[in-house]
Amino acid sequence: MYKSFFDPMPRIVAHRGDSAHFPENTLPAFESAYRMAVDVIETDVHLSKDGVLVVWHDPTLDRNTNGSGRIEDHTLEELKRLDAGYTFTADGGATFPFRGTGVQLCTLEEALIACPEQRFNVDLKSKDVRIVDEFIAVLNRQQAKKRVLGASFHLSNLKRLRKKESRIQTSLTTLEVLPLLMAQKLRVLPKREQEQPVVFQVPVRQWGIQAITPAFIETMHSRGAIIQVWTINEEEEIRRLFEMGVDSVMTDKPELAIKVAIEMGIRTA
Repeated sequence: MYKSFFDPMPRIVAHRGDSAHFPENTLPAFESAYRMAVDVIETDVHLSKDGVLVVWHDPTLDRNTNGSGRIEDHTLEELKRLDAGYTFTADGGATFPFRGTGVQLCTLEEALIACPEQRFNVDLKSKDVRIVDEFIAVLNRQQAKKRVLGASFHLSNLKRLRKKESRIQTSLTTLEVLPLLMAQKLRVLPKREQEQPVVFQVPVRQWGIQAITPAFIETMHSRGAIIQVWTINEEEEIRRLFEMGVDSVMTDKPELAIKVAIEMGIRTA
């Protein structure tokens, strides 16, 4: 379906699926985002105790389930017994509509199968080096290399992924972004030839540094880079960033972002 992860260019990235209406990082959230035709679903994976890539953001289970403890200390069978919709509320805790309805933690493989024509942005959360090998294995089994991007805050994961499977697109991690950002501001960027486009996934501002500026976008686009910004939920800010020239917006409100992108003519209905 895709020539590469960025062809056609994704505009709307649903943060943890349709997390405004369904428990984040679960199949119902992914399936809802898939039905509304988002360009990319952003998600996170940990390695379970028995070596399975399980979709979840936090290192622990306490925030969003009726369980507790580290996700990596549980087998997949143990994780599947938990209620992944236990704490979801859209009204400040007055109701918990998904509690006891059978929402489970899912595996990355289950997510890829449930949304067969969907691009995914997958953050490799575990420091365990086995996570990279299992990630590659899952994409091989599902023939999903062209529709999945690998991300991680652990540079070691990305280096290992790039070395073992260069055909999987990756984004830059923080330790790679900061030197480029500072070099851009000082106008001393080195000339570099890239087989794949450099992918920035950054907030508008962090650590007191204004990352997203017209000059940054212009300079990095001239070098063939792709700029994705997270996590943007206000309509005016989504519009402002698209007008400035960012390529993609990651959001908890994909319906809103789709509406804005269609109105601006950068995405078809």
